[in-house]
Formats: sequence, C-alpha cells, structure tokens
Amino acid sequence: VTLVSTGYFAVFGISSWRILAMVWAAVPVANLIMFGLSPIPVLVPEGKGLSIKELFGKKVIWIFFVLMICAGAAEQAMSQWASAFVEAGLNISKTYSDLAGPCLFSVLMGTSRMLYGKFSQRWNLKVFMIGSCILCVISYLLATLTGSAVLGLIGCGLCGFSVGILWPGVFSMCSERVPLGGTAMFAMMALGGDIGCSGGPTLAGMVSSATGNMNSGILSGIVFPVILIAGILMLKRVKE
Repeated sequence: VTLVSTGYFAVFGISSWRILAMVWAAVPVANLIMFGLSPIPVLVPEGKGLSIKELFGKKVIWIFFVLMICAGAAEQAMSQWASAFVEAGLNISKTYSDLAGPCLFSVLMGTSRMLYGKFSQRWNLKVFMIGSCILCVISYLLATLTGSAVLGLIGCGLCGFSVGILWPGVFSMCSERVPLGGTAMFAMMALGGDIGCSGGPTLAGMVSSATGNMNSGILSGIVFPVILIAGILMLKRVKE
C-alpha cells in the first residue's frame, strides 16, 4: 500500500487522493467476498464458553487485557509516526520517509510473524515474546537517541521486527491459559488492542507537542514493551 500510494502521488499528485481512496476500497470488498466464502471454525462448543461476568472475575484476563493494550501501543506508537518521524527527526524527504519508515517497519514486522509461524513448534512463545520486548526497547532507544539517520532507520525497522509477534502472541497465550474464554474473551482482547493502537500514537503525539521534539514523543513509547515484560513475568505468579 505504501509503495503503490507513494508512486501514485509522485505521478498524479496529492490532489488526486480521492481516486486512490476508491481504488484501495477494493481491498475490503475483496475481504467481504472471501470472508463470505470461508468456513469459520467454532472455538468453544455452544453454551460451554465463559460468560462476561466469569471472564471479568479472572485476574489473568485483566493482565492479558493490559498486555493487549501495550502490544497495540508498542506497535502503533512507532508505526503511525514512522513517516513523520523519519522526515522530521532524521531530516529525510517526504517521499523517501514514506518509503523508508512504514515500509521497512512493515516488511520486518511481517518477517518476524512468518519466522515464528515457521518455527513455532521449536520456540517457546513466552521466551520469544520477552526477547522481542527487549529488542523493542533497544529499537526505540536506537531510533531516538543516536542522532544518526542510518541508525534511526535501523531502529525503526527493528521495532517492526520486534513487535510482530506481540499482538498474536498475547492472543495465543490467552487462549492457552483460558481455553473456555470463547468469543467474548477474544472480543475483550481485541478491544484492549484497539485501545493501545489509539493510545500509543496519542501519547507519542502529546509528548512531541509538549516537548517540541518528535524524538522525545517516539521515545515515550518505550514504556509499553517494559510493561509487557513485567506482565508476562507476572503471569507465572497468577493462580486461578
């Protein structure tokens, strides 16, 4: 999407964005058709899943809810601001910042998910997630504190690689820990993820505005992988 959109704007100009929006509308239309033709497996037999009240009464569910918030926030705090950060913070032109920031982030995020999907039977999910969170912390520091455009881009890309497993990893751990959670549990986790997806970029924007420095705003996102590490370690101590 980023590559095609950037190429389109380079040829036809930003003023013709409405046509591009209609072109990209084909994607959800295609999804509509494919979802309509796809079988949807039943995760929990009818009447066997936990109720909302029962879910809310489980301590572990609230830990997973916070983890989902942080997973979404750690991903989007960098992703949503990647283009502007690369352009303003690293002094790279708009066209190249659009390509270098979001594209590098997205390609490496997809790569990490592909790798874990390939080798998931051999790797411990919790260990992989803690390692990813540590790499996420390093990537935020690398992107914002080095003052180097090259290292900043590397940090942005590494952040994409590090957050790739966080969202699906929390889903997997939650379904394993609470197998009867059912649709209500996954809806609750998705809500937490969406809160994080909006809260992470908002925090980065507010800090950037308050300090007048986008690097400071992006750096504020480091709090989310730190909370994730603490939450994953806390799961071992919670008994239901």
